[in-house]
Amino acid sequence: MTNEKTERRRVLLAEARRIVVKVGSGVLTGEKYEDLDENVVSRIADHVARLTNSGRKVAVVSSGSVSLGAKALGLPRRGLPIPVQQAAAAVGQGRLISLWAKCFGPHGLKVGQVLLTHDDMANRRRFLNSRNTINSLFDFDVIPIINENDTVAVHEIKFGDNDTLSARVTNLMEADLLAILSDVDGLYSADPRLDKSAKKIEYVEEVDEGIFAVAGDSSSRTGLGGMASKVRAAKEASRFGASTIILPGASEEGLKDVIEGRDIGTFFFPHDDPMSSKKHWIEFTLKTYGAIVVDDGAKKALLEKGKSLLASGVVAVEGDFESGEAVEVKGPDGAVFGKGLMNYHSHEMEKIKGCRSSEIENVLGYKFYDEVMHRDDMVLLK
Repeated sequence: MTNEKTERRRVLLAEARRIVVKVGSGVLTGEKYEDLDENVVSRIADHVARLTNSGRKVAVVSSGSVSLGAKALGLPRRGLPIPVQQAAAAVGQGRLISLWAKCFGPHGLKVGQVLLTHDDMANRRRFLNSRNTINSLFDFDVIPIINENDTVAVHEIKFGDNDTLSARVTNLMEADLLAILSDVDGLYSADPRLDKSAKKIEYVEEVDEGIFAVAGDSSSRTGLGGMASKVRAAKEASRFGASTIILPGASEEGLKDVIEGRDIGTFFFPHDDPMSSKKHWIEFTLKTYGAIVVDDGAKKALLEKGKSLLASGVVAVEGDFESGEAVEVKGPDGAVFGKGLMNYHSHEMEKIKGCRSSEIENVLGYKFYDEVMHRDDMVLLK
């Protein structure tokens, strides 16, 4: 079985043409713990350049703006209030992109800065425009350096950590591989910094509760994300159909060596039945603004027959939502089994719930759609 997994891993890595490389603060600071290590940044740039020269499209999701800004302002890295962190990010982001530009320069490669917020990704038009921008950068052989726009992002619209952002970018650029560079060399049975008997897990077929239990809640030295957030990112990327590898970021054994077959890191296989980019966007990126409760007949039609949701199957409406916003879909028992985009406002749904499609115009005075939620705009949660 191990040989079979090794071969599958080799093929998936060799065939990866679009790659997201996530680099966290814990990697970029090297052994200095506080200041970004230019030698580490230069080494990663070399690895990415070699991948680019082999015909692959590579984007880098890079942390480090707050660390650089805090240093420039003479502030500690930890314990800063949010406005001060955002000020530090404003100061540090320019320094961060300049450092990447300096390190890619010897390879004849230019870099482009892309700053995103959750709102950019949640708005479908801005999401697709961001995709077009990244593709245009690739057309000019420019390396996109992507980070969260920490200066303007507030708690409600933050990704939370750059592991999450990297998974969203994997969908955004329709990547085949997410490579998470870590300050440990993969997922272990326990935290190797605390437990010397911990053993590395080489392959993960499916991210389940057991894998999350192993990941625990350990955090990296300088960043927000621990191993659990990296595993969540791998799970999210897997549902889109991308592989994920967690590997040591500061070592000489780079990404190019991995793709050429060197057996390092922990490899997460892609899902056997990947979802479309749009459905992935609905499930993982969109926040929900309410819920609709359906009867047993509607639930069966959605789950077993792949039907769209009609007003006749809706028995209750929860929350205040606009047309086009995402809501949860609940069964009669209140359990959530779906998520999707609504074709009608919540106040309209209150009026037409239980009605036949042919009755909607009589009730509202107009009818936009026969379906209150189209099957193409719906994700059934597993």
